[in-house]
Amino acid sequence: MSAPELETSDIRTQHFRKTLGRIDIILLSVAAIISIDTVAQIAAGGGAQAFTWTLVIGITFLFPYALVVAELGSTFHGEGGPFVWVRLAYGKLAAAISTMFYWVTNPLWMGGSLVFIAALTWDTYISPLPSGSVGDYVFKIVFIWLAILTAIIGLQYGKYVVAAGGIVKVALLAIFVVTVAVYAARYGVHGYAAGEFSPTMGGFLAVTPVILFAVVGFEAPNGAAEEMRNPQKDVPKAVASSGIISILCYLVPIFAILAVLPASKVQGASGLLDAFKEVFKVYGPAAGPLMWIAAALFIFVVLTQASAWMIASDRVQAAAAADGAFFRYFGKFSPRLGTPVRMNLLSGIVATVFCIAATMLLNGSTSAVFTVVLTVAISTLLLSYLVIFPAIVTLRRKYPDVPRPFRVPGGKAGLWVCTVIIYAWVVLGSWVAVFPGTIEHVLGIDYGFHDIWGVDRGTFELFTVGTLIVIAVLALVGYLWERNRANDRPGELDAAELTAMVGD
Repeated sequence: MSAPELETSDIRTQHFRKTLGRIDIILLSVAAIISIDTVAQIAAGGGAQAFTWTLVIGITFLFPYALVVAELGSTFHGEGGPFVWVRLAYGKLAAAISTMFYWVTNPLWMGGSLVFIAALTWDTYISPLPSGSVGDYVFKIVFIWLAILTAIIGLQYGKYVVAAGGIVKVALLAIFVVTVAVYAARYGVHGYAAGEFSPTMGGFLAVTPVILFAVVGFEAPNGAAEEMRNPQKDVPKAVASSGIISILCYLVPIFAILAVLPASKVQGASGLLDAFKEVFKVYGPAAGPLMWIAAALFIFVVLTQASAWMIASDRVQAAAAADGAFFRYFGKFSPRLGTPVRMNLLSGIVATVFCIAATMLLNGSTSAVFTVVLTVAISTLLLSYLVIFPAIVTLRRKYPDVPRPFRVPGGKAGLWVCTVIIYAWVVLGSWVAVFPGTIEHVLGIDYGFHDIWGVDRGTFELFTVGTLIVIAVLALVGYLWERNRANDRPGELDAAELTAMVGD
């Protein structure tokens, strides 16, 4: 396709370095998709059933989700990925809101969750780091800005840091599984009986949002789509490879944790390192030093996990800003670095503010309220997919003549089946995350709301709905501000704009 560039958008006239090959895309996907901090959290939340439900979601969600992203990412490969898809399908306003929900998850997740996991790991296994101390604040702030620096320095350099994190992540999980096998041969297993893996509705509802949040991210590399060397060929193959690696890196370690540790010893995000400590007994006197190394590598993996999402989601939001769906100031890409530095800095500031607030609030009576806000903020990633996933059906209808290097198999029926299945999963996960306990109530399943959340339902919903409204209003303000300033027309895209967003 050849047509004039989209002049209203800085990003569409930006020359990007083609730095991402197929292996780079696979490793960026692995770094983003495999949330090493949630491996034990899934096991803790669902017990033995967590393995069963992870397997079910891997087959019925991860597989069709991969097919959908493979088509979208290889066909519409303009910089900004998910923003481009929704923009083409439903217009700028829908893209502005879905992109805001997609982006905001990540600085809040980094500042409110990942940095705390890293600090706890340092305090427990490397050196004392009391919560709220000067050292604690310094550690957390340095962690955040190292992740942001990795996103700023340019993909030609940052991709190696993220790739190293992906490789170390898989290696750590592989070492853990091998050590579990040695441990089992020497000491036997102490976890769940086989019958406890049988699925129940209560276990299903308990772990579904966490599992879904853990396994999404195939579209993340497409945030840097115009920095890929050959997205038409590489995206489908990278999605397939990273999907297989990712599901194995959840299923096998979750099963190993459940085999080694009884339910009472699986403690959420810290559970993986607890399991490491237990099985490293087989190494005798070397267990202590090996545990120190494992903890240091775990922190590095969590850091690069944050970096991978900053690289991806900041580009998605910057694409929205450059196109007038958010404040255009944040849509500027550095000519020298090729990165959205202003957007990166905004993410760092948001994460830092959230981290400082969390450090103060989690030590007091406001802890439960903050946990609710953090949980809802993280669930916004699932909510964004409610707009992103249906885009594939609309784009097939609106732009049937655009060449598609990969198509969801099965024709129109196959496309609809895949889309409906993954959409149903996201609707369920989003509902359970935002309105927990409601489905359990309808089904007559006991759900101790206050015991689980530390607040009553009214307070929970006040902060839940309030947080979502604030995020949506921020997106709407950015969109309206730029529309009024530039007189952006809300109508259909012309041929030139379509060419710019599809890519070269």
